[in-house]
Amino acid sequence: MAKSAQRKPARGPDLFSDPPAAARRTAQHRPKAATRREANGSAEGGYTARDIEVLEGLEPVRRRPGMYIGGTDEKALHHLFAEVIDNAMDEALAGHAGFIEVALAADGFLTVSDNGRGIPVDPHPKFPKKSALEVIMCTLHAGGKFDSKVYETSGGLHGVGVSVVNALSETLEIEVARSSQLYRQVYRRGKPTNGLEKLGRVHNRRGTKVRFKPDPEIFGAKAKFSPQRLFKMARAKAYLFGGVEIRWRCDEALLKGIDDVPAEETFHFPAGLQDYLASTLEGETLVHPDIFTGRSGRPGANGAVEWAVAWTANGDGFLSSYCNTIPTADGGTHESGFRTALLRALKDHAERTGQGKRAAPVTSDDVMSGAGAMLSVFIREPEFQGQTKDRLATGEAQRIVETAVKDPFDHWLAGNPGQATKLLDWVVERAEERLRRRQEKEIARKSAVRKLRLPGKLADCSATAAQGSEIFIVEGDSAGGSAKQARDRQTQAVLPLRGKILNVASAGKDKLAQNQQLADLVQALGCGAGVHFRDDDLRYEKVIVMTDADVDGAHIASLLITFFYRQMPRLIENGHLYLAVPPLYRLSHGGKTFYARDDTHKDELLRREFHANAKVEIGRFKGLGEMLPAQLKETTMNRATRTLLRVKLLTEDRSDTAKSVERLMGTKAEARFTFISEHAEFASDEMLDI
Repeated sequence: MAKSAQRKPARGPDLFSDPPAAARRTAQHRPKAATRREANGSAEGGYTARDIEVLEGLEPVRRRPGMYIGGTDEKALHHLFAEVIDNAMDEALAGHAGFIEVALAADGFLTVSDNGRGIPVDPHPKFPKKSALEVIMCTLHAGGKFDSKVYETSGGLHGVGVSVVNALSETLEIEVARSSQLYRQVYRRGKPTNGLEKLGRVHNRRGTKVRFKPDPEIFGAKAKFSPQRLFKMARAKAYLFGGVEIRWRCDEALLKGIDDVPAEETFHFPAGLQDYLASTLEGETLVHPDIFTGRSGRPGANGAVEWAVAWTANGDGFLSSYCNTIPTADGGTHESGFRTALLRALKDHAERTGQGKRAAPVTSDDVMSGAGAMLSVFIREPEFQGQTKDRLATGEAQRIVETAVKDPFDHWLAGNPGQATKLLDWVVERAEERLRRRQEKEIARKSAVRKLRLPGKLADCSATAAQGSEIFIVEGDSAGGSAKQARDRQTQAVLPLRGKILNVASAGKDKLAQNQQLADLVQALGCGAGVHFRDDDLRYEKVIVMTDADVDGAHIASLLITFFYRQMPRLIENGHLYLAVPPLYRLSHGGKTFYARDDTHKDELLRREFHANAKVEIGRFKGLGEMLPAQLKETTMNRATRTLLRVKLLTEDRSDTAKSVERLMGTKAEARFTFISEHAEFASDEMLDI
């Protein structure tokens, strides 16, 4: 039905279909179940206290790593480094450490050390036979950050950070220098291999040194740390606290083909976030020449805030926020306070200068549009959503940030009237443009009821005509965020969907009518579905399905194509439906970079573009959300460089197509099983590995 280049088949039947094996249970199994019930008395199905498993120590972490670090992918792997360096940063924030060293070795071991106080090694009062070090390393929710007497502000609050790293490491070695004595202990997969060793006296050394290697049983045999990612993470920590020096070192063997990461570097940024923002916005045209920056309080105390913000004339803008040096990718209450402070101060300035009516329709979104901003807060006992700490939930943080930023921004606007006028004019223009676009959409893109209500997650394009416009349907908010930054805002819209949509070929009409994702999709397209479909009302010329370049992505694309075929067949017949072709690999060596869509293309590029003996760095993208916006734009969204596959019917016989869709996507799992059996010879080892 769909014409696509080397698309792989979906993994198997729909979740709600019965597997063929379930229908082939033999009577041989029944006596075993009956015997089990008899042996356990009257217990239902043999379910007794013996079936209750109690996980002790760090075993829960190894069984369910996703609960503690969000998964076992590349992001989760690097979260181990974040947990360790956060502990070192907490020592620096508390005023006990002046430097942190990060070293990546060729054997895969990563070392993080500091010159802080060192983890206590004396016997623990509750466990007198164990040192405090072993208790911390082998026990969940054990640490010195529950009591604010030890750390006024810290990033590690749950007492699980370094113990989780220990649990998920093949080998972890830790050295502690305290009171001129050096101690050492080695762990393997979370368990100590020996007792605490006392190695003797040391001079001019103190602090903690952690050397560890991620466990391939958890992360896979090919998983390894990325020098680029570690380098950026370490540098970001130095920007967040100007009082710390971070020393980076990486084995040169790991840097072949990598031009932007040095073997050694020292990070120390006294100006903090201002330095970071200035380097990030280098080359950008600013609405006003100066960066608005400031600090309130000190990092080691409760309620400290640091910020830097500037408005770019042509950019989409960004807001990167942190709490106690922990990146909060999903924002939170501190970001809300920051946005509110900027909006209120700008509106107050407009009132003082007699432009209150002009600024009346301005919202915080208008103010933040085009703003490049950095925000860092230090608060005591912050509340995060989840162990990975991606979103700050502390209500008090909003008040702290708003109070800290509002008055300084007032003074900055009053003290720089020329820059303030430029900024106010620019923000008012954004508000007027937003209102104008809304009005144009209501007029030019009206629905049957003359007013179209668009789904909230849709990032629409500014073009009012369908001709030349496109909508990208992507899987997940992470991929949607990258796509929104990579798109052409004039002609490209982005609609993120939450994972796999409903299989309309096997679902009833009631489920179809109640499915919010499909309702949002129909609403965004504006052309109706089923008997109500009108091609003239389609709001975009191209509807592009953009999913990950793997089996799961192909499955989601298949579900979407099935939906369009069943509910909007003329969308396909009239040539509106396309598949994006994102790359699976990135090949780089000697300043040359190429992208490959699959293994065959990768092998072709290696033969054609690189010397036979070249050590080409081959990176595999985990998904669209892992790609940088610039990479996604260059490879998948830019009209000049991308590849699109048009979906069309390969036969004019509607009945044959309908039978194929029903066989592969319908309610009869046996039909799919037969198809898979008949075509098993075409399955490759690559597909099985995935």
